[in-house]
Amino acid sequence: MLINKRLIAAHFWLAFIVFGVALVLGAWQMFVRSPLNAWHFNPEFYYRSVTAHGSAMGYVFPTLIAMGFGYAITEASLEKELVGRRWAWVGFFLVAVGAVVAMIPVSLGLASVLYTFYPPMVGNPFYYIGVVMVVVGSWIWVALMVTNFVIWKRENPGKPVPLAMYANVAGSLLWGWTAVGAALEILFQILPVALGLKSTIDAGLARVFFSWTLHAIVYFWLIPTYIAYYTIFPRAIGGRLFSDAMARISFILFVVVAMPIGVHHLFADPQVGAGFKFMHSVFTGLVALPTLLTVFTICASAEIASRLRGGRGAFGWIGALPWSNPIMLATALSLVMLGFGGAGGLINMSYQLDATVHNTQWITGHFHLIFGGAIVIMYFAIAYDLWPHLTDRALDSFALMRTQLWLWFIGMIVTTFPWHYVGILGMPRRMAYYDYANPAISPQALSVTMSAIGGFILLLSGLLFLLVLIRGQFGARGEAGAYRFAVPLHMPARIPVALNSFGLWLALMVGLTVVNYGFPIAQLMALNETSVPAVYVGAGR
Repeated sequence: MLINKRLIAAHFWLAFIVFGVALVLGAWQMFVRSPLNAWHFNPEFYYRSVTAHGSAMGYVFPTLIAMGFGYAITEASLEKELVGRRWAWVGFFLVAVGAVVAMIPVSLGLASVLYTFYPPMVGNPFYYIGVVMVVVGSWIWVALMVTNFVIWKRENPGKPVPLAMYANVAGSLLWGWTAVGAALEILFQILPVALGLKSTIDAGLARVFFSWTLHAIVYFWLIPTYIAYYTIFPRAIGGRLFSDAMARISFILFVVVAMPIGVHHLFADPQVGAGFKFMHSVFTGLVALPTLLTVFTICASAEIASRLRGGRGAFGWIGALPWSNPIMLATALSLVMLGFGGAGGLINMSYQLDATVHNTQWITGHFHLIFGGAIVIMYFAIAYDLWPHLTDRALDSFALMRTQLWLWFIGMIVTTFPWHYVGILGMPRRMAYYDYANPAISPQALSVTMSAIGGFILLLSGLLFLLVLIRGQFGARGEAGAYRFAVPLHMPARIPVALNSFGLWLALMVGLTVVNYGFPIAQLMALNETSVPAVYVGAGR
């Protein structure tokens, strides 16, 4: 059962409040840069909004979801109270305060550096200090997940670690290591300049450090979604998980191959050699393997549930699935968006094809389809599944839930597909203003207008989601029972050590990171006169 309900609920409520604010900013951005708006804003307001939207959505929102869901998994799967509850509250307040500290200079126009904060742009130091506070708060969660994992294993020698907890610890270890890159960049490259201790910065080296974090962070966002696929979805639709072992292998693959792939974001940067770009491209292709395993396993689990419900025939079983169940619907829509987004990712990882879409609206469409689409819709599903257990009240707005999920899917498709299209046409991203009277880009006006409309559909969906949760807070009281996870079709009698621990996989994760990043970083640090003057962002700098 869930013991620290207030702790878990606090993480989710703050996450979705941040999400709501960021969603409003995103809709506004799409409107003001579309043909629907006669431009009359200071462009700097647009970049403030983009920085706030990206930082909130990329750092604060998914971190709080991973932390809150991680604490719920720990108590429900291990069937014991979380060890380190007070430290968990410390981590929560660090994330909350850090978010405020970072957003104040952004809102004042002192840190419009976008969420990637690429040098030589440098903003107010409090923006970076706030981001560091968020990361440190999340590292407390990482330490607590590992601690609870180790204590449980010590108390239960030889027993398989529950799949949900195993996957949860995999996600925490991945995040703990991948955040090191951005931390090194901020602490040793950016903050000395932001604090006035230096006036120059090595922009190329800083970008390599950030690439350490830049793509692996996507899998930190993704792992709660995959945990929901494997451990919530089969149970919610009345079935069983097809294979416990395949699930564990998927999470192990994320830990091993998700780290050494970030340089594919630097294909156009000259400071990294072609050989290392090729290596990162190969590893980016390998990260498709856990996704392919997951799609197969989840589809097989869905078929098991359907057969148990009386589904017949080679394809007739699909119609017997419980499509009225919000978890069923969310998972199906998530996998569709994951398929489209993943296909775009294969183009981004190709050195030749990436040159066509690099820094265009295609990239914006790709990561919104993966994160905002496939990942966030499962965050909704996780909240719907957990809410009765957190509130001890019924969550029975099923028609409203289905409407909200369909609107999110439709809004995300309407938003991102046109972005992919105009990206192929060459429209650059991260620009505040486009002159649609210009014959060179006027044919793109309709596509951009469609994206703006999609943004308002997403905003409506987000408001409906918050409405469902608020109604759930005041619903009829009822005992939800113990929170449980899916059971595999064939419970393994024993699990190999390699699928029940992380020693080998941690060594591979660290080793591959050192191999794929060590030489480029060492080479750049050995070069002289590579720093450039910093460009300070904000009034009076």
